[in-house]
Amino acid sequence: MPKAFLNGINLYYEQHGSGLPIVLANGSSGTTRSWDPQIPALSKRHRLILYDLRGHGQTDSPRDISRYSMDIVVEDQYQLLRHLGVGQAVMAGISVGGMIAMHFYLKHPQMTRALILINTGPGFRNPERRARWREDRIRLAGIFEAGGMEAFMASPFSKDSYYTTPEVMRSLDPVGQANFQRGVSADLPLIPVEQIRVPTLIILGENDAGQKPGSEYMSQRIPGARLVVIPRSGHGVNVDEPELFNRAILEFLKETGV
Repeated sequence: MPKAFLNGINLYYEQHGSGLPIVLANGSSGTTRSWDPQIPALSKRHRLILYDLRGHGQTDSPRDISRYSMDIVVEDQYQLLRHLGVGQAVMAGISVGGMIAMHFYLKHPQMTRALILINTGPGFRNPERRARWREDRIRLAGIFEAGGMEAFMASPFSKDSYYTTPEVMRSLDPVGQANFQRGVSADLPLIPVEQIRVPTLIILGENDAGQKPGSEYMSQRIPGARLVVIPRSGHGVNVDEPELFNRAILEFLKETGV
């Protein structure tokens, strides 16, 4: 699979199938392999575009923390779509990948056909909660720096992981992971979801209690948004219950006619 030099880094991406493009953005510490359960079902009707975020997988992991921010990772996705000649796509993402999808929409609404927001939220209204979140992300970055991926896998932070195999986790660059946490994940201001004006599917894993408030908030604030709760699943809903997850996406796209 190819890489392209975009926005100052070598960015790894994959394409599967044909039809209306769907961009799938992985969550923090995930890779394109996080979407393996989706490829066979979704690529039958759609052109899937998967890529590793900067600091992840086979994409470069810059050592300079100034090369990580939400604006920068959104620009990575924009330049990838321009490179691939994609004018419009369904923007989808899990966890922080869902936030990337929303930020992408706000910057490039004309390129966003629909949104699929998976186990994610709009950021924090409460300054104290935002501060606690930032402290946790900085602490997590320290774990990556001090002990690498093995330390992360042994830490309480790994309880929210949904990654396919330990081998994939061990392949990640801990410096890239630390920089991503500090530069991107630690700073999550509230997204003005009321401004979203495209068909939106919100998917929540039934057992992902941490994302329930944000998912419900978005379903109430995004005009016409549809919330689907997938039973017997957690933060990695697409891996825990792939058949139900894939069906929810395909039915949403068919019924909304995007």
